Amino acid sequence: MIGFSGGARSRLRICLAASGGGHVRQLLDLERVWSAHDHFFITEDTALAHSIAGAHRTYFIPHFALGQARLGRPLRMLTGAIRSLFASARVVIRERPQVVITTGAGAVFFVVLWARLLGARVILIESFARFSNVSAFARIAGRLAHHRIVQSAGLSALWPDAAVFDPLRILDEERPSKSPLLFATVGATLPFDRLVAAVAELKANGAITETVFVQTGEGGLAPDGIETVETLPFEAMLERLRRSDIVVCHGGTGSMITALRMGCRVVVMPRQFELGEHYDNHQSEITQAFVERGLIAVANSADELSVALATVRARPALTSTTDLSAMMDHLDALLGGASGEPRGLAAEAVSG
Repeated sequence: MIGFSGGARSRLRICLAASGGGHVRQLLDLERVWSAHDHFFITEDTALAHSIAGAHRTYFIPHFALGQARLGRPLRMLTGAIRSLFASARVVIRERPQVVITTGAGAVFFVVLWARLLGARVILIESFARFSNVSAFARIAGRLAHHRIVQSAGLSALWPDAAVFDPLRILDEERPSKSPLLFATVGATLPFDRLVAAVAELKANGAITETVFVQTGEGGLAPDGIETVETLPFEAMLERLRRSDIVVCHGGTGSMITALRMGCRVVVMPRQFELGEHYDNHQSEITQAFVERGLIAVANSADELSVALATVRARPALTSTTDLSAMMDHLDALLGGASGEPRGLAAEAVSG
């Protein structure tokens, strides 16, 4: 058992568990907390995950989600769940984490379950994408959690025992220098041909005059006359964002926040469950919250995209970020703090 020696802070073995895309990016933003401990990641096999694996101990597990059944693919969901059950067990038994910090979603449910059964303490951070309803992952895995955190006051009525932090901040700073580039990205997990086709149509008819580069997702639509790539390493994506004036993306929190941090003008096309593009309609929920703060424009078709692009071109670009300092202070206290006194989960590790 890891304890305290000579007044130094206890080092816990922490499992950082999240599916691909925005979920695992939220964990990366908490580096100040977990970097002080013996840590490892469990996530899905994505370009971002491979970037993480270059710097941290990382394990890949199969993708599965309850939404696959809602989209008419129950066998795929069941197969993925069985594979994830055993893959998660192998990693958790090998590593024996004392604490799990998870931002969801389905792919890491069995990580949380196995770790809890083997005595780990669980901290569940509900996705930043949830403003009015908790996710299916949080409803199920929340019962296994010792500490729960939400990122919208609207969820406090549903989880009255959860700590509440709203991290979104608009920055008063000069926008970085940009080039006449439009970067379209569909995210790390699923193709999104409706978005790609809309961008290609507007480029072909001259409504988009900027140079266009599109990240399509694996197996996604790759129109002629436009530079495309299925996946990008995270650092390569950041480099594109640094130079791009406009970003057109799906409604994933990771894509939106990363683009806004880079001072890009952002247009979002939310994935729709009814069109088989995602497992539910939570992207519409979060994009509406961003629209209300004046951070993005939204489009659902090529015609709406043309209008949205004119809107963002005509108004000053806002730089925004997520300020997680208060949440990290809370997590630091749960993990034992920096004072050298056994507190929170570190104290439980010492006594357990």
